[in-house]
Amino acid sequence: MGAFERLQERLGDALDANVPGSTVEHVVVALPSYSMSATLLSHYRSRLAALEHRFLLGALQAGRIPGVHVVLVTSRDPGEVVLDYHARLADPHAPEGVRRRLSCLVVPDDSPRGVAAKLLDRPDLLTELRDRIGGRVALVEPWNVTAAEVEVAVALDAPLNGPAPQMWPLGFKSSARRLFREAGVPVPCGEEGVHDGTDVAAAVARMRRSRPDLDRLVVKVDDSGSGDGNRVVSTRDDRGEPLGEAVLAAQVLRGAPDWFLRDLAAGGVVEELVDGPRVTSPSAQVDLLPGGGVRLLATHEQVLGGAQRQEFVGSRFPADSAYAADLARHVSAVARLLARAGAVGRLAVDFVAVEDAGGWRLNALDLNLRKGGTSHSFAALRHLVPGCYDADRGRWVAEHDGGPRCYRSSDGVVDPVWLGLDPGRAIEAVADAGLAFDHEQGVGVVLHMMAALAVEGRVGVTAIGRTVDEADRLFAAVPDALRAAARRPGSRTR
Repeated sequence: MGAFERLQERLGDALDANVPGSTVEHVVVALPSYSMSATLLSHYRSRLAALEHRFLLGALQAGRIPGVHVVLVTSRDPGEVVLDYHARLADPHAPEGVRRRLSCLVVPDDSPRGVAAKLLDRPDLLTELRDRIGGRVALVEPWNVTAAEVEVAVALDAPLNGPAPQMWPLGFKSSARRLFREAGVPVPCGEEGVHDGTDVAAAVARMRRSRPDLDRLVVKVDDSGSGDGNRVVSTRDDRGEPLGEAVLAAQVLRGAPDWFLRDLAAGGVVEELVDGPRVTSPSAQVDLLPGGGVRLLATHEQVLGGAQRQEFVGSRFPADSAYAADLARHVSAVARLLARAGAVGRLAVDFVAVEDAGGWRLNALDLNLRKGGTSHSFAALRHLVPGCYDADRGRWVAEHDGGPRCYRSSDGVVDPVWLGLDPGRAIEAVADAGLAFDHEQGVGVVLHMMAALAVEGRVGVTAIGRTVDEADRLFAAVPDALRAAARRPGSRTR
């Protein structure tokens, strides 16, 4: 047994300390390392630090767990105003106590790399982080796990709440399709293991044997996320006639950027673009626990955007109750397979849902063996409105009033007018508009990713309401509040 395996034997005890009400002194190292492909990291370079700061929503746990100390490892200091804001959110009655248990370890490096790799370049900061842990019970909460995160965990002598790095490729698109079929979860017509236009054309020829009406399809790069490596293409000409295999091979990836062709060469899938009168993009999330347990967390509706409507831009919670129970059943089947293989940590499965005369049909599309685009918004809900997800009714039930809660969230609330808007003024603007989160009511707006205001006028918003309509109304009111703030003198970051 190696050092990492021995370390992971202590994960259960660390997680037992990290529960609401626990007074056991322990440390959670929040490590939003985003150890992804070089292509994906380069695309998000300008907002990497802001994405790292999304983990501050997870730090809201400090308001519910008196014994926890949270250390966020980040490439840019979010600033005292932002840290104080999260402390007040976590405990409006005693924010000073939370603030003493919330800190950052800044690794000053703006290169397009995960922060774990940056931290490994700084043994002095690794030593400082280990000193902050000070021999207490600790765990590392990563975004995903590769060799870099393992090396950090071993150096800190703290277990990782995530799967072993050799399991990381199980989340790739080709591997996910195989795993879905093994779990008995439906998938769209398609094939995995394609590498170029010739492979795609050959796969389409085989797909047409069972689907002669095949038209548009999606080519996906194996190692990608947030829809960034997806490309929608047509298999028919302008008259609606099917393109021949040779013509398709020559044309199917025409115009694709060089990075897409390069990444596809390492592997990808081709799938039918599922369509119908009404189509949605739900997801379901679970935690894989030490010992093989599975805990259902939530379902969401994903909001997709971009030119081809393949990019994840936000979410609504919960998913439609018409199929929420089926989402839970499918994700649990996949989770049990991964749990038996020894995986721990967060798992999410993305689906496409189509309504026709026979009701709703679900197909699984992607598997994320890591945290994802709904992890931070769900963290805000679970820590600010403690409760549980009722899988039978497909809704969140708040502890303090027994009522439901919903939310609308996005990392992409952006307006050039807000460029350089001071985070403190943004926070004030939301409060002045009567939108700030109200702990007594358990509703209101939470801001995140405020570092992105300085680079592209972007901010993250999670609006929690008692109904879907209330959450949508709160969310929609934020841009006007920020525009008003941006017009005031002295609103820009100095």
